[in-house]
Amino acid sequence: MKGERTVAELASQFGVHPTMIHSWKRALLEGASGVFERGGKKTPEIDEEQVKELHAKIGELAVANDFLSRKLKPWIGK
Repeated sequence: MKGERTVAELASQFGVHPTMIHSWKRALLEGASGVFERGGKKTPEIDEEQVKELHAKIGELAVANDFLSRKLKPWIGK
């Protein structure tokens, strides 16, 4: 940010592409003011439909995991 080193120097020092440094700098300049705002962090919006889908998927995976663990008992000896 201070301009003490060139982007090429920083990129070679940290092993990243120069465009990454440019995009990080742009993101910092655009979002830095939000760090100092009062009121703390904003709570993220929760998509209830997505939560339901994820819970359903967790249930499916738990059933599959239980089924497979029961079927593998003879081979693993537990």
